[in-house]
Amino acid sequence: MTKLLTLDEVAAYLDRPKSWVYGNWRRVEIPFRRIGGQLRCRPSDLEQWVDRQHV
Repeated sequence: MTKLLTLDEVAAYLDRPKSWVYGNWRRVEIPFRRIGGQLRCRPSDLEQWVDRQHV
């Protein structure tokens, strides 16, 4: 079983402030899911999202 990433962990992975991730996750389509009112993300989904980003 893979541990789901929290908002803080996603921000650290992306090297972005937590406020940026939370404020922009829908617009930039970070693959979060709401679980119990909190945002969570599968590590594999996040890696795929990063791979699809244009630099």
